[in-house]
Amino acid sequence: MTLRQDLREKFEIGAHPLTLSERIGIQHEGLMLERLTFATREGESVRGFLLRPPGETPVPAILYIHAHGNAYDIGADELLSGRKALLSPLGPEFARRGYAVLMVELPAFGARSSPGESARAKAALWNGKSLAGQMLGEQAAAFDWLASRPDIIADRIAVFGISMGATFSYWLAAAEPRIAASAHLCAYADYAALIDAGNIDLHGIYLTVPGLLTLAGNGEIAGLIAPRPQLIGIGDLDPLTPPAAFETAFAQTYHTYQEAGAADRLVLLREPEAGHVETPAMRAAVFSFFDRHLASSGEDRSD
Repeated sequence: MTLRQDLREKFEIGAHPLTLSERIGIQHEGLMLERLTFATREGESVRGFLLRPPGETPVPAILYIHAHGNAYDIGADELLSGRKALLSPLGPEFARRGYAVLMVELPAFGARSSPGESARAKAALWNGKSLAGQMLGEQAAAFDWLASRPDIIADRIAVFGISMGATFSYWLAAAEPRIAASAHLCAYADYAALIDAGNIDLHGIYLTVPGLLTLAGNGEIAGLIAPRPQLIGIGDLDPLTPPAAFETAFAQTYHTYQEAGAADRLVLLREPEAGHVETPAMRAAVFSFFDRHLASSGEDRSD
């Protein structure tokens, strides 16, 4: 099998379908908000929110994956309410720029906070799976649902996230070639280097995917996104992305983009004085990146 096929199996792509059971549309600050309820195959209820510009004209979309931050109560509320690591809520800002934005709540967060992360992760690991796999499988199903909507331009859907959402953004884009672009902040590093540095325990147990490092490091995984556009934002003071672990990963990703003749589509914003937070420069870079590669239908997006 190819690396992408191996990762699709590890990340349980296609194994966690979501079925829409309820959709309620309301106005929100001059935008259209849909409050969504999905059901998993096992019958668990899953919250989601879709925010888009008013009107019925098809628009590009962003699958926005929420963060962790040990704030298990937030979940999908991040779309409209934000969190400490963000400058302000990003969902309305994306929608005002012309994008539909979908956020679907991950297991162990928000209305799904019980059972919690540890219990869910252990149950999955004892069955030869991972909580990260369930999370990614559900986000892949969310992407499928988003791409099926007539008011969405299906070949112009990107993925975005910060922290946990960042890792899942580039993992999902690596496994799903239909994703047009990926932008991620504050969670890009080589895990083997984090182990060597003693930083790996800063990540939650949810992220434990058995055997992942025998397949590839994060730099190689992110490289699978090439030649599609990718933005990486990190701070040198972030303990989750220490310089040595970041540089190992980025060297691998950059090499793959060079080999694909797409080095100009790999955008790096590295901030020497930033920690595990979004900065004004990161926000500006994300907006510019999506405006260039997602809002228009030009050649910059094509494979």
